[in-house]
Amino acid sequence: MKLYDELKARGLIAQVTNEEEISDMINNGKATFYIGFDPTADSLHVGHFMALCLMKRLQMAGNRPIALIGGGTGMVGDPSGRSDMRQMLTPETIQHNCDCFKKQMERFIEFGEGKAQMVNNADWLLDLNYVELLRDVGACFSVNNMLRAECYKQRMEKGLSFLEFNYMIMQSYDFYYLFQHYGCNMQFGGNDQWSNMLGGTELIRRKLGKDAHAMTITLLLNSEGKKMGKTASGAVWLDPNKTSPYDFFQYWRNVDDADVLKCIRMLTFLPLEQIDEMDKWQGAELNRAKEILAYELTALVHGKEEADKAMEAAKNVFMGSGSSENMPTTTLTDADFTDGSIGVLTLLVKCGLAASNGEARKLVQGGGVSIDGEKVADFKEMLPAEQFAKEHIIKKGKKTFHKVVKG
Repeated sequence: MKLYDELKARGLIAQVTNEEEISDMINNGKATFYIGFDPTADSLHVGHFMALCLMKRLQMAGNRPIALIGGGTGMVGDPSGRSDMRQMLTPETIQHNCDCFKKQMERFIEFGEGKAQMVNNADWLLDLNYVELLRDVGACFSVNNMLRAECYKQRMEKGLSFLEFNYMIMQSYDFYYLFQHYGCNMQFGGNDQWSNMLGGTELIRRKLGKDAHAMTITLLLNSEGKKMGKTASGAVWLDPNKTSPYDFFQYWRNVDDADVLKCIRMLTFLPLEQIDEMDKWQGAELNRAKEILAYELTALVHGKEEADKAMEAAKNVFMGSGSSENMPTTTLTDADFTDGSIGVLTLLVKCGLAASNGEARKLVQGGGVSIDGEKVADFKEMLPAEQFAKEHIIKKGKKTFHKVVKG
């Protein structure tokens, strides 16, 4: 199966502007493509997984990835998928986040001469002259068409700032600039980016002629992928200091039955023939599929050794062996205790098992929390500091375990 057909079979392609030509370019390693990353945090999260895996697949076939960091557009804020305006970032924060991104991306793609590149659109957007941009690029955009774009429609009721209204023009200019200076002939993005991406393709054609080859593709579930990064207790990060390899493993181990084969198909590098066989699995066999998904993705992000540890720890907990060596751990200090004790709600939030006291309270009231095998019945319970002379195992729900010790 050729690469483009495989991408379709894995459920990764939603819309294209010219399927025949795009297919030929990808299959023959002739695509220099970019995918944009918003530098709003110092770590990528599992919502970026699809894009990273796609970049890896395409590079393995001889295509050249460009990871575009939105250092310039990040100062404006993308209105897509939002009901409020983004917080603006300082150049120093953006640069720090870019450095963190590249380190994580290197586990997926190879950077270097003739290989993958990382670029920051601040390098060209921040130097633009506003009047020149209006005359050169603004004339290529219809305000009527822009207002019909889905990314703007969802913000019109609550108010769309003129700052954000410029986002489509800036993203379109990115493709135009990359096409001219980096030979970038293709762009990928989620369904929520489709209007912005078409704007870039159209800008190239209007400025450089109809024969200019600029292709556009959207990923089927990239917008859903962004939601993947969020759980009840916050985001699932690729940085092991933010989300431990064990918690990362457990996140994928606990995906819904309906999503496990979809995730394996889209995010792992297992052969499609093997995955098609898993389509027949039912009941308890789906738990095996979830373990495969969790192991493959943990190994991809954190390495085989960490994946092995996470798998062993998960099995030990499930079998009740009592081993907590590789279990995610929170170490409490004296500062965490008030008058020699800590509330169970505070403890759950401290351990990242709940995002807030309110959420922790609901967990306890729903009977979903136990400590060392005993269900916590009272959300007002206070735990004395001396009780933490030995380690404690907190269980949330049926599958989430967390170790607590006092330093």
